[in-house]
Amino acid sequence: MKTETHPTYFPQAKVTCVCGNAFTVGSTKESIKVEICSECHPFYTGNDKLMDTAGRVEKFKARSSSAKALKEKRAAASTKKSKSK
Repeated sequence: MKTETHPTYFPQAKVTCVCGNAFTVGSTKESIKVEICSECHPFYTGNDKLMDTAGRVEKFKARSSSAKALKEKRAAASTKKSKSK
């Protein structure tokens, strides 16, 4: 069997999350930095976070309100035409 084919295994590798949580696992890297872990992920915590990074909610509300206004304007124009006939 060939020697030096496998990477070095670290049984006490430290994982650090952005939220501050830290724990140890076995890994081929000595330290691992992650953005989200089981302490801060909404699936595990049960807290829903609405992440509106691009203003999508505001864009949707603006579109729906402008569509509603356009529909009302068309309805008023059609009733005006029917009264003039």
